[in-house]
Amino acid sequence: MSIAEYKILSFLLSYPSEGLAVVVDEVVQKIDASGLFAPARRAQLAALVAAMALEDVLDLQAEYVELFDRGRALSLHLFEHVHGESRDRGQAMVSLRERYQAAGLDISANELPDYLPLFLEFLSQQDEATARSLLQDVVHILQVLAERHARRGSRYALLFEVLQELAACKADRAVLAELRSAPADDPSDLEALDRSWEESEVRFGPGDAATSSCPRASEMLSRMPPTGEIVGEKA
Repeated sequence: MSIAEYKILSFLLSYPSEGLAVVVDEVVQKIDASGLFAPARRAQLAALVAAMALEDVLDLQAEYVELFDRGRALSLHLFEHVHGESRDRGQAMVSLRERYQAAGLDISANELPDYLPLFLEFLSQQDEATARSLLQDVVHILQVLAERHARRGSRYALLFEVLQELAACKADRAVLAELRSAPADDPSDLEALDRSWEESEVRFGPGDAATSSCPRASEMLSRMPPTGEIVGEKA
């Protein structure tokens, strides 16, 4: 089995290539046929794909780098928002890579396992309930990313909003507050960006369990099914 919606979002959050113009009709058809995307979201996503396919790929790539590769605030690496550059991140990477391999998902040596498009590719190979459960583990990161993109007028805000809706739960308020309190990166201030990469990792305080219906990202690995119990097709 394969959940097309997660594959679509993975594709749209990946580094843009000329392949988008080639497959635009197929992607739009899959969006229109979706049973998970809300009707209004299907129209928005189809319009986004069509618009991106008409743009010069170099412009799309420049926009992508400016947003996602110029600081931590919009990073597509999930553990960046949880572990920063601590030792814990390295171990979490190893564990997550092992989960991918157990599911039959091969990744190249230079790909970091916590890269969101790769994580979504992994979710696409799970059953719907398992994929939603795992997505809920990072819903607070998705919400903050949606907010930050919206403030910048970024088209990518839509994708994070859709992911939040697929998770179908509310984020932990204490964790959201911690993430929101982090200073925003200014891509034009290279010295400030250098300093931000040297700072210690983000640490989260105790969550407000009484007001939260979602686990936190640090629980992502523990929530994943043990090796041998992962449901989904092999790559």
